[in-house]
Amino acid sequence: MRLCLAVIVVGSIGLLAQTRTAAAQQQNPKVRAITAFVRLDRDQYRKQIDEALAVLVKAKAEFVSSGYQVETMRITTQPLAELVAGMPEDKALAFLRDLDDLSVKESFLPDVGPAMLHDSDDPATMHLLERALSTLPNIESNAVIADDEGIHWKTIHRTAELVRFVSEHSPHSQGTFNFTAIAMLKPLSPFFPGSYHTGAGRQFAIGFEGANVVRDVFAKDKGNADAATADLTAALEKHTAVADTIGRKVAAETGWTYVGVDPTPAPLGDVSIGAAIEAFTGARFGSSGTLTAARIITAAVKAVPQHQTGYSGLMVPVMEDKLLAQRWAEGTYNIDSLLAYSAVCGTGLDTVPLPGDVSIEQMERIYSDVASVAIKWNKPLSARLQPIPGKKAGDRTEFNDPYLFNTTLHPLP
Repeated sequence: MRLCLAVIVVGSIGLLAQTRTAAAQQQNPKVRAITAFVRLDRDQYRKQIDEALAVLVKAKAEFVSSGYQVETMRITTQPLAELVAGMPEDKALAFLRDLDDLSVKESFLPDVGPAMLHDSDDPATMHLLERALSTLPNIESNAVIADDEGIHWKTIHRTAELVRFVSEHSPHSQGTFNFTAIAMLKPLSPFFPGSYHTGAGRQFAIGFEGANVVRDVFAKDKGNADAATADLTAALEKHTAVADTIGRKVAAETGWTYVGVDPTPAPLGDVSIGAAIEAFTGARFGSSGTLTAARIITAAVKAVPQHQTGYSGLMVPVMEDKLLAQRWAEGTYNIDSLLAYSAVCGTGLDTVPLPGDVSIEQMERIYSDVASVAIKWNKPLSARLQPIPGKKAGDRTEFNDPYLFNTTLHPLP
């Protein structure tokens, strides 16, 4: 009898603990990304991947035990040209295919950094990347269109060509989802596809999916900018402090370097930054007050005292956020709106659908505008443009991806 009672008590305690953990996970933001930065040696890269995954798994376990769900583990390599240096293009593509296959087998997302880091880089690497993005479903990458040296005009032109090619040659035109142009973004961002590093590796960073945190604060402090800024800073700090503690612990145990957290409240699906902003303004996203809400979010993010890396601003991904996709279809905001918001926040133009007949020159002008805003205000921005061949303004997108929400195409700017 006593044994049975003990079993019941122990079982009840275990069930209570599981219930509390589940409740905490529902309240806490998800950890969108734990990202490792590695400098792969092609002769022993599988061993290096295994080592990186061991660090990521350890960090994931710490978050889970602290009541957080972890969505993805990610690995960013050195820039693509360095990764495949000395390899003929076909062999380089085969190597990338092996890396892509390995990422599926080992459950991580791979990013091979910029195909062009400097404007003087050989654009041939962009041709390799065109083929990779058109045929490999998981490899992600980017190109740097502006940095401290200025705007990279040659890279902008080659980037527009790449996006056009990939939109025409990848299944459902979805290869463009795995590529972005980045401007004034420093190395070691945990968020893809703009992630890159140029050092020796053995580092890791953390990024949250925290749009729900913003929603809760904005619903409480509707219309009160001062209260919303203070309360959102405190709410974000609660979670970045956990990340900081876990990061330092894992670093001490593994010998890897923890480089910081990106407090950007990333949205995804129903965890909507658009809905959060509407909770504050009381109006549809894109209405007057949207820019003010964007400024509040960015100010709160910047005020978080833990060491930050990456964008550390605001993400407005048109097709990754269910409500933003709906508002785009309704025409409440457009590319010019997003560029205006970028003056007080980030990340620029993210998952923006374009009609299939967009010209190289039109995309160059869009990239140039993003680069110009980034240079002017010395802030990290990106541009993930997604043309859809055969579609025109007024048509609806037909992406077949669980992370993209279809919407209506706008006329070309």
